Formats: sequence, C-alpha cells, structure tokens
Amino acid sequence: MRHEYYYYDKERLLAAPKLPVTVMADNAAVFQTMAREMADEIMRKNALGERTVFICPVGPVGQYPYFVDIVNEEHISLKDVWFLNMDEYLTDEKEWIDKSHRLSFRGFMDRTVYTRIRPELVMPEAQRIFPDPRDPENMWRTIEKLGGVDVCFGGIGINGHVAFNEARDELTPDQFRVLPTRVLEISRETRTANAIGDLNGAIDDMPRWCVTIGMKEICSARKIRLGCFRDWHRAVARHACYGEVSAHFPVTLLQEHPDALLRITEFVANLPE
Repeated sequence: MRHEYYYYDKERLLAAPKLPVTVMADNAAVFQTMAREMADEIMRKNALGERTVFICPVGPVGQYPYFVDIVNEEHISLKDVWFLNMDEYLTDEKEWIDKSHRLSFRGFMDRTVYTRIRPELVMPEAQRIFPDPRDPENMWRTIEKLGGVDVCFGGIGINGHVAFNEARDELTPDQFRVLPTRVLEISRETRTANAIGDLNGAIDDMPRWCVTIGMKEICSARKIRLGCFRDWHRAVARHACYGEVSAHFPVTLLQEHPDALLRITEFVANLPE
C-alpha cells in the first residue's frame, strides 16, 4: 500500500495540512524558537502573578541550552514554574533507571537544565516532576492541582509516538486519547531509532520498559508545540499532517487539538531529488 502523502513536495505539504505546520530555516531555528516561546510564556504568566506549567521532553533537547541562556541573561524567575517531564526509562524490574545512567532523562535534566540555571532563578526540586512507575496517577493529580498545562512541548517518534505513547492498532482514537500515565514496553522500532541516536546502535543495551505520560495528559494542554528535524522526520511529518486520525500513528490525534503546531526544518520540508 503506497501512502501518497509520504512523497509530497514542500508546496504540497504546506497546501492543506490537517496539523498546522510551519517551516523554519534549520535545527537551530526550531530550537531557538521553542526556547523563546518557553521563556516568553513564563514571563507572561509571571507578570500576571500566575504559575506556569509545561510538559517537557527529553527529545528534542536542543532547546534547553538556549532556554538556560535566556533565563540567566534575562533574569527570568522560574520560582512559579512547573516542569512535568514526559517520561523516563525503566529497569526490567519496572523502576526508574539510575539518574547516573547515560540514558536517564532525570539525569539529563539535572545536568543540562537545572544545575545550569542560576540558583536564585531555578524552580524548587518539588516542581520538577517525572512520571512515577510506582504512582503513575500522580501526574494527573498534579495537573489537576495546578490548574492544567499551559504548553506541551515535544517531538514525534518513528512510529508517530508522542512521549512513549506507542501505536495501539486495536484501539479506536477515542480509546487511545484517554490513556493516562502508565508503564509500558517500548516497541522494537522505537528502541532501534533511539539506539542509533543515543547508543551508537547498541540496541541490546536499550531499556525495554518506560513510564510515560499518556495522550490524556498531552491532549489536556492548552497548547501543543512539536518539532521535527531528523532525516526520517520527512515521512513522519507528512504522516502527522495528512494521515487519518488513528491509534496506529498517535500524533495524528493532535490534528483535532485546538492549538497544536508542528515546526519543521527546510530539510524536513524538502524531499531529496
């Protein structure tokens, strides 16, 4: 079965996408824009005397160095900001991998974000939330307590997953859309793609389990902002924008969100000759 949208040129891609899409010059432009949007939303909410709540990924991650620099240089207080991270790898015993593990998302956020922001600006540790395999319901309780999520930032996986919400062909879109934070087994295609990017292809050393926020939490966000910039994102972005809404390619569910936006690079927008 040939999916014609996989072969849309840039003009056709931008003609009538069902998921709003904007094209940016390169990876740096995507990441800088994401970082700027994060900072601007925080400043807007700070000025109103309101808290800011983000769902944050570890992948993409290129926005974080820019964000750290903006916060430090512009003296932006994060004291009333909550970062709800999307997911974390688990051991075979369904526990968080150690924070010192090279693949740990908790460790990454500590090394790359929290310890690089000036202490007088960074949010308290209690406001840096990761889904907990021992208490997955805590994520939704936290969102309800905080009054909802302002912006969910993220990317798209090889099989259309957002966070680690892997394809479930046996579910309807409505069934998939209400899946909450949970522990799940990671698909082989996701483990393969991540092994290539993170472990030089060592798939046998990739964790097999994760804890992830669900589409329930993602779809609840008032805004959703995604970024695509890899070579294989060419097909992923086209499927996201033109595929049918289905649990087979979970990001297509976001076509129905009232304020979702996909940012892609010129590289992704243009197919090779």
